[in-house]
Amino acid sequence: MHDDWTWSYESYDPAEERLRESLCAVGNGYLVTRGAAPECTADGTHYPGTYAAGVYNRLSTDIANSRVENECLVNLPNWLALTFRVDRGPWFGPDTADLLEYHQYLDLRRALLVRRIRFRDRDGRTTRVIQRRFAHMRLPNVCALEVTVVAEDWSGRLEFRSGIDGGVDNGLVERYRDLPRKHLDLLGARALSDCSVLLEMCTNQSRIPVAMAARNTLYHGEHPVEAEYLLVDGGSWIGHDIAIDMREGQVVTLEKTVTVSTGRDRAISEPAVEAARWLPRLGRFDTLLESHVLAWTQLWDRFHIELEHRPDELRVLRLHLLHLLQTVSPNTTELDAGVPARGLHGEAYRGHILWDELFVFPLLNLRLPALTRSLLRYRYRRLPEAVQAAREEGHHGAMYPWQSGSDGREESQRLHLNPRSGRWIPDPTRLQRHIGLAIAHNTWQYYQATGDREFLTHYGTEMLVQIARFFADLTSYDRARDRYVIRGVMGPDEFHSRYPDTQSDGIDNNAYTNVLTVWTVLRAADAMRVMPALARTELMERLHLRPEELHRWDDISRKMFVPFHADGVISQFEGYAQLAELDWAAYRKRYRNIQRLDRILEAEGDDVNRYQAAKQADVLMLFYLLSADELGPLFKRLGYQLEHDTIPRTIDYYLARTSHGSTLSAVVHAWVLARANRDRALEFFRRALESDVTDIQGGTTPEGIHLAAMAGSVDLLQRCFSGLETRGDRLLLNPYWPQPLGVLELSLRYREHPLVLRISENRVDVAAGAGMQRAIEIACRGQLARLHPGSTVHFPL
Repeated sequence: MHDDWTWSYESYDPAEERLRESLCAVGNGYLVTRGAAPECTADGTHYPGTYAAGVYNRLSTDIANSRVENECLVNLPNWLALTFRVDRGPWFGPDTADLLEYHQYLDLRRALLVRRIRFRDRDGRTTRVIQRRFAHMRLPNVCALEVTVVAEDWSGRLEFRSGIDGGVDNGLVERYRDLPRKHLDLLGARALSDCSVLLEMCTNQSRIPVAMAARNTLYHGEHPVEAEYLLVDGGSWIGHDIAIDMREGQVVTLEKTVTVSTGRDRAISEPAVEAARWLPRLGRFDTLLESHVLAWTQLWDRFHIELEHRPDELRVLRLHLLHLLQTVSPNTTELDAGVPARGLHGEAYRGHILWDELFVFPLLNLRLPALTRSLLRYRYRRLPEAVQAAREEGHHGAMYPWQSGSDGREESQRLHLNPRSGRWIPDPTRLQRHIGLAIAHNTWQYYQATGDREFLTHYGTEMLVQIARFFADLTSYDRARDRYVIRGVMGPDEFHSRYPDTQSDGIDNNAYTNVLTVWTVLRAADAMRVMPALARTELMERLHLRPEELHRWDDISRKMFVPFHADGVISQFEGYAQLAELDWAAYRKRYRNIQRLDRILEAEGDDVNRYQAAKQADVLMLFYLLSADELGPLFKRLGYQLEHDTIPRTIDYYLARTSHGSTLSAVVHAWVLARANRDRALEFFRRALESDVTDIQGGTTPEGIHLAAMAGSVDLLQRCFSGLETRGDRLLLNPYWPQPLGVLELSLRYREHPLVLRISENRVDVAAGAGMQRAIEIACRGQLARLHPGSTVHFPL
């Protein structure tokens, strides 16, 4: 199948299996289950994994003479476990069977994974198998697996083995092999009925109980089948052997329905009670599938996207949207959860939340703003921890961690393994203080898209003020320059953690950090002006925010130092231009793939800090987040003049010095090139589409998808090539639409207006759904129109 709603594979390839497991995962925002073969346990080829939002566990161990503590997203019991055999022969597995046909596809429209297998066993019997599975989008605690077996040319005793396997650990990422892997302890396992079982586990540090209940039922078509059920209880593995006599040509279907509950669920008594209570209430597989598909139909209406005559690109875009919505969905709004960088699809980054919401929220703001609000509340609930972290560093305000998990403390690793050298080396990425600036940006952009003054009043302004306060306090006054400076941080690049031949971590005056600091203090002041007077007074009293502090913010917003090269290029940080140039051609010739140049150089005994080399966009992130219309006045306020060629020269300079060691790099470079070099922008757009589906980084996608790159690829169409902004209580459009992409159509919601945006090379149409909302203003390249409910505006280009 190759339509633009199907992601498919036409043969079995063990070498690709873990990649397919990530790309064929099914989920619903509460949990995600990797697309692993249900017949297989974790080995070098397969890795069953199920991860629930917010279920973390913290363990420590000794590594390289240091005590290392890590909090990990926990691999939960494997609910998929199901295999079969004929006449007591070997249990079926794809690696040992003689496969005659093998097809696997993910139905994107229905979020349904299907496997179709035809094989011959050692006795010459031919069997056809069809498997379907999903994680229910309307009932987030429910998963289902259906296995249909056709006895093509044999009669005999068919035996299924189906259960829940609690004997799992966190072993997906090879780099973490020296870290503790066992996070679950057995609490109990028992039969609930002749055909259903319950497994209870508990995380061994965070003490989060996890319960799964499974029901197995056999059918011939619409009719239940009498079969022999034998309980199999192996400690942390519990289930049934289910036997039935088959005749040649006969078809039998096993339906496995599973309920999952954890101690982090709301409105429950106790996870085991909840899982057991709900299981008998659930209907058959197709009945559950029907309501699941309805939920997805409604989601796809909100995330509608069409690229006329571009089925290949459209298929990947829909795959990306699917995985976004499987990671964070309307179900997530009831959870205390953030946006994990690698989805809920694997164990890379240990399931931590970084800054990836910066690339995700633009899609949610204009479709599911209640979900953005909920995810921002994850940050707000951890504001006290961020304030305490700043205090411990000797600063005021809120210092958010680069990596976070359950409680908001810093989860960045202190040591990291270089697979090339086999050495554990210090990891200073916690110095990426700019995570707070991303949270501030997300908060303000949510408000701009929604006009949600209630959120801004009760949550958003406090976050903005505390983040602005921290960065203002991080800033010091340089009397010789009559400028403010920020020392000892890391920028988004990640290759530069210190100056060459120094022992202290951090670099000075990272341009991205300095400029976003100015933007943040200005937006914090704007937010306070938006608040009702009483609420503003109460906030200022509660935070002890004095006029003199606000005066200093204003001074910072006019005198922040921004480093430039002698030729007018914005410097990534102070002293960047004095670093050595790298022989890029020689390294590409020697290693071909130099994305992780830092690991290559460390293995050679060298240090990437010595060179003008970037892992990903750093300075260029300014042009990604802020349009030229915003940056120009900001630099002018600081007393710097952005010449007409400053931005393109800065882009060209860093493009030549970037290894693209992050999947985000393609997204940002496509964005910043869209105005000046559309051909190169399209090249990076296509690279962003390929990042995960071709595992462009060579082994990272099997460890979990790159959620920000997936969302960012869609946002390139939504905001970049369309020039869409939500600013100044208007919807702004400034399209630079690439003709090779044909015609784009997508759905949006702006200030409660359901909109359909249609863009071609020479025209923009915006249609509003019917309703009673107030008209909105839309501007497109100097043309201004008021859009009323039920009407359409047209802009020629």
